[in-house]
Amino acid sequence: MDPRSVIIRPVISEKAYALIAAGKYTFRVDDRANKFEIKDSVEKAFGVEVVKVRTSKVRSKPKRRGLHQGRSRSWKKAIVELAPGDTIELFEGAAVE
Repeated sequence: MDPRSVIIRPVISEKAYALIAAGKYTFRVDDRANKFEIKDSVEKAFGVEVVKVRTSKVRSKPKRRGLHQGRSRSWKKAIVELAPGDTIELFEGAAVE
């Protein structure tokens, strides 16, 4: 798979930014991608060495707007641990230490 089709976007949250200090970066990824494809995509896209990949499925939540009820989409999240000394500059500008 193409790296741009596997990695959808980075996850922007307080918990994700707290993990950056430990060298772990969080991405929203394609539901069909496995850990090996995610690892290859991150290494090709950012030029870093990936040590470990952890994935989880984020369940949909009930939402309502007025009388209309529905659910948000479920999606797949990947937490990628990089080798010591490697960083992704995309996150570095907004990280709070």
